[in-house]
Amino acid sequence: LMECFYFSSVSEDLGCRRGEFSRKHYGSVELLISSDADGAIQRAGRFRVENGSAGENADYTPGTWHRTDVHLENPEYHTRWYFKYFLGKVHQNYVGTDAEKNPFFLSVVLSDQNNQRVPQYHSILWRKTGTQKICLPYSPTKTLSVKSILSAMSLDKFEKSPREIFHPEIQKDLLVLEEQEGSVNFKFGVLYAKDGQLTDDEMFSNETGSESFQRFLHLLGDTIPLKGWTGYRGGLDTKNDTTGTCSIYTVFQGHEIMFHVSTMLPYSRENKQQVERKRHIGNDIVTIVFQEGEESSPAFKPSMIRSHFTHIFALVRYNKQNDSYRLKIFSEESVPLFGPPLPSPPVFTNHQEFRDFVLVKLINGEKATLETPTFSQKRQRTLDMLIRSLYQDLMPDLHKVNNMLNRRSFSDVLPESPKSTRKKEEARQAEFVRLGQALKLKTTVKGDATANLATTSFCKKEPWESQSFCSNFPHEVVCADSWGQSLLVSTDAGILLIDDGQPSVQVFDKTLQIKQMHVLEALDLLIARTDKGKDSRLLVFRLSAVRKDMEMKQMIRSKYDCRENKLERTKGCHLYAINTHHSSELRIVVAIRNKLLLITKKYNAHGTLTSSSLLSPSESPVEEFQYIREICLSDPPVVMTLVDGPTGDSDNMICVAYRHQFDLVNESTGESCKLHHVEANKVNFVAAIDVYEDGEAGLLLCYNYVCQYRKVYPFNGGSPLIQPSAYDFHFSWNQVPYAVVCAFPYILAFTTDSIEIRLVVNGNLVHTAVVPELQLVASRSDIYFKATAAVSGSSDSSSKELSSRSSPQTPTAYEMPECPLSSLEGEVPCKNLYKIPLSNLVGRSVERPLKSPLAPKVIATTTSSGIASLPVTHSLSLSRMEIKEIASRTRKELLGLLDDPIPKTESAQKPKKVPRRQSDPKQGAVRSTSSDRIISSSFEGYSEGRHLSTSSDPDTLANREESSPSSCPFQLISLYDEDIIDLK
Repeated sequence: LMECFYFSSVSEDLGCRRGEFSRKHYGSVELLISSDADGAIQRAGRFRVENGSAGENADYTPGTWHRTDVHLENPEYHTRWYFKYFLGKVHQNYVGTDAEKNPFFLSVVLSDQNNQRVPQYHSILWRKTGTQKICLPYSPTKTLSVKSILSAMSLDKFEKSPREIFHPEIQKDLLVLEEQEGSVNFKFGVLYAKDGQLTDDEMFSNETGSESFQRFLHLLGDTIPLKGWTGYRGGLDTKNDTTGTCSIYTVFQGHEIMFHVSTMLPYSRENKQQVERKRHIGNDIVTIVFQEGEESSPAFKPSMIRSHFTHIFALVRYNKQNDSYRLKIFSEESVPLFGPPLPSPPVFTNHQEFRDFVLVKLINGEKATLETPTFSQKRQRTLDMLIRSLYQDLMPDLHKVNNMLNRRSFSDVLPESPKSTRKKEEARQAEFVRLGQALKLKTTVKGDATANLATTSFCKKEPWESQSFCSNFPHEVVCADSWGQSLLVSTDAGILLIDDGQPSVQVFDKTLQIKQMHVLEALDLLIARTDKGKDSRLLVFRLSAVRKDMEMKQMIRSKYDCRENKLERTKGCHLYAINTHHSSELRIVVAIRNKLLLITKKYNAHGTLTSSSLLSPSESPVEEFQYIREICLSDPPVVMTLVDGPTGDSDNMICVAYRHQFDLVNESTGESCKLHHVEANKVNFVAAIDVYEDGEAGLLLCYNYVCQYRKVYPFNGGSPLIQPSAYDFHFSWNQVPYAVVCAFPYILAFTTDSIEIRLVVNGNLVHTAVVPELQLVASRSDIYFKATAAVSGSSDSSSKELSSRSSPQTPTAYEMPECPLSSLEGEVPCKNLYKIPLSNLVGRSVERPLKSPLAPKVIATTTSSGIASLPVTHSLSLSRMEIKEIASRTRKELLGLLDDPIPKTESAQKPKKVPRRQSDPKQGAVRSTSSDRIISSSFEGYSEGRHLSTSSDPDTLANREESSPSSCPFQLISLYDEDIIDLK
């Protein structure tokens, strides 16, 4: 067998692994059987058991793995759109019936996205199957109609055309419809089990708990008296003490949580089954079981509990020896996957971390359970009944409304009222806003909405936080790719090499227009698609030769100096793709209209990939590539991705998108097979991302608002096995993205003004960052994007003044953004380049950073164009053995096996003289030691949890004192879109 010698740099190795994931982190389904003392089987059930990653050593030192992926999924402050964006503002509501005569409601509002100079239309479609939410861009010159909004939601045929509803009371009914998505408050059961108790009757009969159980309850929340309690009561009696006198209660990230504690609920000596206790805990979706005893004693099983309602059990054990908690999760088989996955081992010595992890896990678990058929079918029936009832109540009144007003349904969504009715319309809008604001206040006071995030956010570093990379970047970016710690960028001024805090270096002049590029440091290659139309070509360069030109030559290379770098047969290409994961060979597929050319890098006599070390660096690498075959398609591809087969021998595939479908093409035979057909009038193909679950290929197909995961099986007899799989799933973005990036466990969608962050395994939303004038620049390793500077908010404005502003029918004037340099009136707002380190997202770190091609720093010689020309040294490279050693030791250190730092290798003993950033081992964040500061989207000033007090931890306070503000495109998105906290 041929040995693989495709070496990779650290950044490339990390970039390749980001598409690899495993559902095994979320447990495996097991048949659990419980028996009585005589061994007779009582009950059995199939549950997904989460006990940390499989195959890991249980002897690891606990509490040393600091996680970054502990997030609430589908948080209400991002999903409750009607409460957040519509209620209390002027907006339009419509009612109609679809082709199947099912009524629907549509709500549309024009709002400024958190005062970020980003006016958008937020739209909600209410149907019996659920709600659909999308964002549409605002254009002052383009008319947006109700028809176009419904078409974007794949609703094109109507039995009755939509008509506008003018009654202010419709806001009450729509708020009720939104509340069917689930409660914002939660009730969890807490069951105490002594050592050796194996039946639910024994567990429910415990009158009191142990000292360790009391400490656990104190960790969960506060003990509150039930009589006269005015907060969320979770079904407990707060008047006559019939359900006990006290309970445990807390507030977590704006959610009120009431715990039904078995030892606090009424106990009856006559009733051995303790029906009163089971009535509450047995009807909780999620139950915590606190079990005493050693690890070797008989463990709890969900089949011990007789309940058809409880779907999730969290088993907690306390270890006195090391003062730690061990966690195990049981989920009924039908519950979708939910995070965060348990660490390995699932042991926590930091009690506050354990509390946060448990509460996030339980809240996400209850939300996931509501998507099971048992609950979703009930919710659909309730939603259908409410929509039909509301439709019947409204129809008589709709026929009485002036027909002139109803004609607005297919004109502008936010039109100017006719002069004859302007005063009447203004009075109606004022009453509409007044009622909406009263509803919003009432809902908040009742506790049926999450509290303002400004009082519940916890000071922590999120993995998607960006860092400033280049301030005031004046050029238009076409494409880019990372080169070490630098960025090679194709701009309107030519090809530039940019490093953090250093002047730009021009690599090629503006005559060479690169439209697509890949920097492959491991192979010493730069691949680029240049020009357009019939003149487009694929060019290949040696990175070492490019580096040498920057060192030795004063003349910058132009298009005419690259004739020897053109690959044959590639004239007229409009797209190309390479295999992103390391395999035995580099494969390039070039699209020329409807033809695909397969090109590979040649092997030498020893069966290894030829590299620049075997040839003179000045020679062109064109001769190292060989043409393999040509494949004809029916149409030119719009999106193209290479998928590695399990063996790499005649089972590699190409995913192409054209017309209304995604196809899989066998690289060896050229045979094509339909993978997915898009049922839509218009298709906007975004991406096809190859991901590998436990080594098996899968594809994330992204088009319009949809992202669909399809498992891809190897070719069998020339045809791929494409069949529905239990692992296939799909979800919808809130806004049509132009680019999608996968960095497990996250998948990020980039739109013109936001980054939407979801989880790969289930598509659940975890965060939406508003970034004005956003442009993704590069994403193959670290993620780089371009955006305008943060908008200066009025810090002196009170929340009352902000909340009194009604949503305008046309966007109002905004304050000018703050720029690092003084800008004159009429000048284009400055734009900056930002970076999201991939290691933060994928949860892996490399101790020794890559050396930039621009290091070491020397005196720059400025050219007439204002772009500096710098001598450059060779970038450092790592052998595969070094990569394995660093990866292994880093992993062990994260899991607590190592206390000593990673020793420096020979090539790693040349650090920069002045490090720009230093890693803080306690916080897992990056401390800024120069003007380059961390750009954070988290709110630092409030602690999270039931006490809501400012953190007094000296390390945290020290970190706050050392950090300083910086211009940042992210702002904290609070429940009220007018309550903005500008992070500068």
